[in-house]
Amino acid sequence: MSKAVTWLVGTALIALAVYYFIGVDQGAYSVFGKDMHIHEFVHDSRHFLGFPCH
Repeated sequence: MSKAVTWLVGTALIALAVYYFIGVDQGAYSVFGKDMHIHEFVHDSRHFLGFPCH
């Protein structure tokens, strides 16, 4: 049972991180400051998934 909980928690954390970097991070209020590298890296996938960014 505890192994399943570990996998579920780990999967949820990874999913939230992916959601943040693709759907929320826009550079201005990024956890990395004003660095736009992640925003530019996932820019096309943001539009493909329906997230506005400009």
